Amino acid sequence: MRRRIEQFRVRRVCRTYDREQGKFSFNISYETTVKLTPRALVVAEAFGLGVDEAQKFTVLDTELKVAPTDIVYITGDSGSGKSVLLRALRKDLGEEAVDLSEVAVDVDKPLIETVGATVEEGLELLSKVGLNDAFLFLRTYGQLSDGQKYRYRVAKLIESKKQWWLMDEFAACLDRDTAKIIAFNLQKIARQQGKAVIAATTHGDLFEDLNPSVLVHKRFGKEIQVKYFQNRPASQCSLVKEMRIEQGTIKDWHSLSSFHYRGHLVAGPRKVFRLMRGDELCGVIVYCYPPPSCFGRRLVLPQMSMQELNEKLSIVNRVVIHPKYRTIGLGARIIRETLSLAGTPYVEMVAVMAKYNPFAEKAGLQKIVEQQPLEGIKRIAAKLSEFGFNLSLFGSERYVLERLGNLKTEEISALRDLFVANKHPRFKKEFAVSRHQPFGKTSDFVISVENADLKKIAKLIRIVGMLMQTKVYLFWEAE
Repeated sequence: MRRRIEQFRVRRVCRTYDREQGKFSFNISYETTVKLTPRALVVAEAFGLGVDEAQKFTVLDTELKVAPTDIVYITGDSGSGKSVLLRALRKDLGEEAVDLSEVAVDVDKPLIETVGATVEEGLELLSKVGLNDAFLFLRTYGQLSDGQKYRYRVAKLIESKKQWWLMDEFAACLDRDTAKIIAFNLQKIARQQGKAVIAATTHGDLFEDLNPSVLVHKRFGKEIQVKYFQNRPASQCSLVKEMRIEQGTIKDWHSLSSFHYRGHLVAGPRKVFRLMRGDELCGVIVYCYPPPSCFGRRLVLPQMSMQELNEKLSIVNRVVIHPKYRTIGLGARIIRETLSLAGTPYVEMVAVMAKYNPFAEKAGLQKIVEQQPLEGIKRIAAKLSEFGFNLSLFGSERYVLERLGNLKTEEISALRDLFVANKHPRFKKEFAVSRHQPFGKTSDFVISVENADLKKIAKLIRIVGMLMQTKVYLFWEAE
């Protein structure tokens, strides 16, 4: 019976700190020793190898100088020793480091329940890695794609607060576009937070997006090449250079509307622009005519007639970027490059996400004020709570209809009266009968609410849920 070959690995890592350079010097030696079996000895003799020569292989023998804020990109052929180098560094760094493979994942809870100490912190972390979709916040890890799972694990890596982030086979299982986007975001976040990244992969196409300060090219045997560069962030993701913005149509919005958390219908579109990469639609922005009133507007504009508002003011009604291309600055870009093309001297924008992600401010809009729910909306929500409604489930049409079906006739009447008493423009918009008056007439609204069926009332309740959100009002003025 053949004896198994026994392998003994000898690893030596000596770490010293150079105060002048602010870098650690890792002197790493890694050898593999094989106990030769009788058959292996026959092979050694046949090729004229000495026993010592046949038994001992030097896998790695090098020195690396790495600062605790460096981005280290280790690349080379499969089997050349990249993982060996990474494991040696991981063992030496100990509690100072975390490896992506060590990240714990709770597969049963919604993402927002598993990241961050608070909802705000969780939204911020998930948004940083490109999981900034309202629907994704509520999904479990098991419901994500491979690319989304990888982004999530990077978010957990960030949350660990460790100084050194290590990743073997970095983004190797992902398509190359997604890998480049994740590489760009990773180096950006690490540099913002003053962390070090050590990423190893066979793929050599991530240099531009990682923009490493240390490049390690590991070849077979002892050969290893190390280059050092300035530690500065990549200016933009390499994919952005392949994109252009052009005039679009409402059909472009419909193509990507399923990736937006709000309704798909857009009333009164003024102009549409699209972001293209070759023939691929990557993003859409829709400018619309303004509503008759909007919180925050009086802080920046004098009172105007509806005709004057339509002539001078546009509102950013929808901005959507394909999930694949999020977090590489495209939301800010599509706003920034189209503000002057909207055709009006003023543009306003109301956004929930702007509270967590300042993409609109980066595009040139000025944050004016945050809006808390109006008193009238809070009164409707309070009455619904009295009737047994769960505010967190207002977005579910099925849930709302079921609850309405259990109400008494007098309770339905009380709700009708509340909606009539609080004639919010967003409610009136649901009963508009003319495209020339997208926010409808008050008289039409009152009659419509009094005659509305349960499905229509359910729609108004879902709008209450939306209006209960904290929103940010932003404003732009042409120079």
